[in-house]
Amino acid sequence: MSTVTGQNFIGGSRSAAGTVTLESLDASTGVALPFRFHQATPEEVDRAANAADQAFVEFRQLSPERRAEFLDAIADEIDQLGDDFVALVCRETALPAGRIQGERGRTSGQMRLFAKVLRRGDFLGARIDLAMPDRKPLPRVDLRQYRIGVGPVAVFGASNFPLAFSTAGGDTAAAFAAGCPVVFKAHSGHMATADQVGCAIIRAAEKTGMPKGVFNMIFGAGVGEPLIKHPAIQAVGFTGSLHGGNALSKMAAEREQPIPVFAEMSSINPVILLPQALAARGDKVAGELAASVTMGGGQFCTNPGLVIGLRCPELSAFIEHLTQQMTEQAPHTLLNAGGLRNYTKGVEHLLGHKGITHLAGHTQSGAQAQPQLFKADVSLLLNKDPLLQEEVFGPATIIIEVENDAQLKDALLALRGQLTATLIGEPGDLEHYQWLVPILEQKVGRILVNGYPTGVEVCDAMVHGGPYPATSDARGTSVGSLAIDRFLRPVCYQNYPDALLPAALQNRNPLGLQRLVNGEWSSKAIA
Repeated sequence: MSTVTGQNFIGGSRSAAGTVTLESLDASTGVALPFRFHQATPEEVDRAANAADQAFVEFRQLSPERRAEFLDAIADEIDQLGDDFVALVCRETALPAGRIQGERGRTSGQMRLFAKVLRRGDFLGARIDLAMPDRKPLPRVDLRQYRIGVGPVAVFGASNFPLAFSTAGGDTAAAFAAGCPVVFKAHSGHMATADQVGCAIIRAAEKTGMPKGVFNMIFGAGVGEPLIKHPAIQAVGFTGSLHGGNALSKMAAEREQPIPVFAEMSSINPVILLPQALAARGDKVAGELAASVTMGGGQFCTNPGLVIGLRCPELSAFIEHLTQQMTEQAPHTLLNAGGLRNYTKGVEHLLGHKGITHLAGHTQSGAQAQPQLFKADVSLLLNKDPLLQEEVFGPATIIIEVENDAQLKDALLALRGQLTATLIGEPGDLEHYQWLVPILEQKVGRILVNGYPTGVEVCDAMVHGGPYPATSDARGTSVGSLAIDRFLRPVCYQNYPDALLPAALQNRNPLGLQRLVNGEWSSKAIA
């Protein structure tokens, strides 16, 4: 493991121009770790953004294969971060070693997935409409389109995934794959972790000959706003709170040149319990659901925070089982003190609401989060009570009984946008309640059947997004290969000399791509 210097990464070098320093803390004890990090000065933020801008000119013009080599090299460097690194991450986050080891593999796997995307070439979106000089009444010119990176991307590290959604996480991987240099704002909760992963990225960049400034990282509070407002930055990736995402989106929209913010923010991920499933395996579902709610201290953006079931004896029995299961769940040390404060405040709000009943959970005290189960009157959801729509980030969930199918429909229509929705049902349930699917399609990015949302596969088909407030832009995903689309834009070439066209659009098709030629898919060269 490299020495933690606590300095910013700017243009391939380390920088510590400022006098303000920050401490990294042991998440379990609150004791300061032996590292101090220099908060970036306004001048350093400016230098980092300009370094990324200068690198963009060269980086975006590298072949897909060269960028794929860079991503593979990052993956190799991450895989080589050993037990001492894992121990460091555990101290900063209070997450167990097994979780960190798994997340390390997911992080390197994301890089390799995007390397595969680059070699596959479909991200380029090559489209060719050949000239038709004899067309009447007017001839058609030769038109060719493909996609290029938008420019330098600002990425904000997430609290709950110190590796997979942070320094070398999905946003960074997608931006690199698109040909966009990154300025990364390290999360204050795991700065030493960010430092070590940043070193791994720099080593990979040097080994593969990437331009200096392809990756930059800044530390500190207050650096986000000047970064977002810097004219070199062309897009933003963010995973965090609704308040934070909204603030960044507002800043980006108010720039002289507005830019897109792809923010993954707030979701309560409803789980819908269907009658036959409750009758067949209600006790089993109760155990599985309790495990999902409390997994990782409930600190997943896909944590199931709302459970909806049709009133019946089987649902009553299920609630009894779930209450018992939640009562038996152990408390959790959360990622940081701020997360514990927010969780405690969220639980207090639920306890103080007259329409909400507390079913299970020990009194919140000390340095750990106690799992909690609540039951809310359906009228709160139907009337769009904001407390019921807000995510309580931690090991808590709320159950709601609906009277009939009509009320179930109204309850789902009252929900705001979500990352996921889950249907727990037997085959007969799923057939009878197929009418729910069009409603859920309008509300969420991913619909699950007989599974639990706490687990996001990194692959081509995954969607980790959804309508606001789950994300700021429901047209994208922050997990999976389609995440690259957020950082690409189309460019069209008209009557351009073939030899000077980008390789993806040349007649001989040197990249061997599947291209849309005159409305038909083809990998053949154009005669």
